[in-house]
Amino acid sequence: MQLFHDVCAQCSKLTTDRYSTSFSTAIRLLHPQLRQPIHNIYGFVRFADEIVDSFHGYDQANLLHSFEQQTFEAIDARISTHPIIQSFQLTVHQYDIDLALVNAFFTSMKMDLHSISYDRDRYDNYIYGSAESVGLMCLHVFCEGDHKLYASLKASAQSLGAAFQKINFLRDIKDDHALLARTYFPGCDISRFDAVDKQQIEAEIKIDFEKAYAGILQLPVKARFGVYVAYKYYLSLFRRIRKLHHSKIMLERIRVPNVNKALIVLRAGVKNQLGMIG
Repeated sequence: MQLFHDVCAQCSKLTTDRYSTSFSTAIRLLHPQLRQPIHNIYGFVRFADEIVDSFHGYDQANLLHSFEQQTFEAIDARISTHPIIQSFQLTVHQYDIDLALVNAFFTSMKMDLHSISYDRDRYDNYIYGSAESVGLMCLHVFCEGDHKLYASLKASAQSLGAAFQKINFLRDIKDDHALLARTYFPGCDISRFDAVDKQQIEAEIKIDFEKAYAGILQLPVKARFGVYVAYKYYLSLFRRIRKLHHSKIMLERIRVPNVNKALIVLRAGVKNQLGMIG
């Protein structure tokens, strides 16, 4: 069984490495004990996300339903022949992850199967399920059973997840609208996207970042540096987007160059050594 567990774990890590170099780097900066559980969570949510974003021409609703059913059957049975789900269910049990978070995640994934006009309530519910719930799953890992610490950091973890997701929406606004027929931001007509729309969205993200940062400083040492680097990655991306004219949002996808990512890690490392994080 250990060989099977090891192979499943490698599948989750490979998924993270291939789909997100930024998160892979941030995870490597966590304490070794925390790395694999976070890979397991990332691999799980990435596979579900791929079903609704990439599996065009297939029965996406049925595939997502099957993935969801396999997930909860695996959690109940404590075993799965699906390597990604197997790694995830192990993490769910090891860190006593609230199954309501898993349900919320699938609820948001199902919303992506349809062209929905998002009002404020639907938008907030989608953000909670697709991003905040994932942040809370990770927080279960970071707190390692300390329920009091989890409760104190819950709001900040949700804010960080929300900030990441909203930045993704801004970065991918062109493809989401043109290729997937999705418009997430409530009250926003993408065909008439203007400076006011952009500034309102950015103001909301700025508040999320501020709330998140306070929580990062209170994270356990094992988790703090890796989460801080992920925060700095997204903050750098956010700053680049803020400098961009609103008309260009629909024309190009903003990225942080690899050299800048390396500098972020270097500077964060110096701060960490000097005890300036937390």
